[in-house]
Amino acid sequence: MTENKARLEQAKKVLTKDHAGHDNGWLEELFKSKDGSKTEVYLSAALPGAFKGYHLHRVRAARYVCLKGKMRIIIYQREKGEEGENPDASVGVKWVRSENILDASVPQRLFIPKNVATGLENIGDEEGWLINYPDPPYDPELKDEQVEYTQEELEKGILK
Repeated sequence: MTENKARLEQAKKVLTKDHAGHDNGWLEELFKSKDGSKTEVYLSAALPGAFKGYHLHRVRAARYVCLKGKMRIIIYQREKGEEGENPDASVGVKWVRSENILDASVPQRLFIPKNVATGLENIGDEEGWLINYPDPPYDPELKDEQVEYTQEELEKGILK
């Protein structure tokens, strides 16, 4: 295709489910790389009261902006071990929980580095919409890049 001509492109939209298999919203790819292989920006929508997560990305950081509704972003970060300890060891890991509220009426950005477990909870009365600009862009060829967790696993200090 020629870059100087207007064109209409299809955007992929996927319905999402929680760990129990219940509908919790949808995800839509907004911008793709020039070659179409990677997702540079996407919208994650959560139904009122819905929860999405927990998972972490081994390669990608997330940058969230809330465009609609009110979302609680729950993060679990690994606490650094004592000097001499291996921070990547799966024994004795401690996940530290914190929360951030993103509200469409208060424009803010939230940066979440790679290897931080994240859960998204819609605490509003309408759909919650989060834009994510992942860094680097989402690459479907990277297998096992996203790691799923339960809250119980995080609270027990399990590292996958």
